[in-house]
Amino acid sequence: MSIDTPRAASRSFASDNYAGAHPEVLAAVAAANVGHAPAYGADPWTARFAEVVRTLFGERAEAFPVFNGTGANVLSLQASLPRWGAVVCARSAHVNVDEGGAPEKTAGLKLLPVPAEHGKLTPELVDREAWGWGDEHRAQPLAVSISQSTELGTCYTAAEVRALADHAHERGMVLHVDGSRLGNAAAHLGCSLAEITSEAGVDLLSLGGTKNGLLGAEAVVVLNPDAASGLPYLRKLDMQLGSKMRFVSAQLIALYEGDLWLRSAGRANEMASRLRAGLETLAARGARIGLPHPTQSNVVFAALPADARARAHERFRFYDWPGDDSLVRLMCAFDTTPDDVDALLAAIAG
Repeated sequence: MSIDTPRAASRSFASDNYAGAHPEVLAAVAAANVGHAPAYGADPWTARFAEVVRTLFGERAEAFPVFNGTGANVLSLQASLPRWGAVVCARSAHVNVDEGGAPEKTAGLKLLPVPAEHGKLTPELVDREAWGWGDEHRAQPLAVSISQSTELGTCYTAAEVRALADHAHERGMVLHVDGSRLGNAAAHLGCSLAEITSEAGVDLLSLGGTKNGLLGAEAVVVLNPDAASGLPYLRKLDMQLGSKMRFVSAQLIALYEGDLWLRSAGRANEMASRLRAGLETLAARGARIGLPHPTQSNVVFAALPADARARAHERFRFYDWPGDDSLVRLMCAFDTTPDDVDALLAAIAG
């Protein structure tokens, strides 16, 4: 059976999920493919990843490797809330828009989305839905979930995360971070991963990997063990317990033990900045191009004329953003090159 594979030089701006795996990650998986090793996480690679997580986030941090980001988000929220719990999130958040209802259907939780400018919650926005405790007719708001970076490409500073954490904790709520692109946020902010998570009061973290060059590996990281329970059982219950976990853990070690996460995220961010600068130049020359959101990670949102959008679609894959006929999302990955960006700009310019 033959498979038609994409051209070696083909590139996409649709999603960082379209990119392949980083060569260093593939090498780590191959290195782990030696002999037999205990299954279900009782292997040296998973033990080593637990050490890496404690080094990155603090001695109380606990790591639970999983297969995908949806699983990480559902497990995090399910472990931190009772069945009657509810989660305040931005309306644009991935847990609300792109999880296929998994938090509600699998975890049995209710999401309480609120409109948020550029995808970012504030304490004041949280309070729009953080009320009604003790009212048996209302799902109890017991968690706040934020995306870092957000679905619209913006980043929370450490001070903004701390403000949300303090606000949530004062109300008896936990703070969860969907960190599928946490590395991009840290690279943009010029800070460590801990500065915008454990040191800022975050309780639970969905630690990303697939969008930053892994084959398919994420992790639930419990930063505050008092805020979660039952994760070893829930991971199995939710079909996220890998039998050959060494291959998942080996990927995560390759990304986070050294600086690969920063190099890869930084490169993707740099290409997005190059793309935005090029679009701004085209706009200054008279092109009808709008840039409605700041570019603070590896994505650019642009409002393009129909003809420019059509030309770009002829050469590249990217998403037309739902709800706005002119808005597109242009996502850069760890392997996006300056030539890729310049080719896209040339197609838009016509």
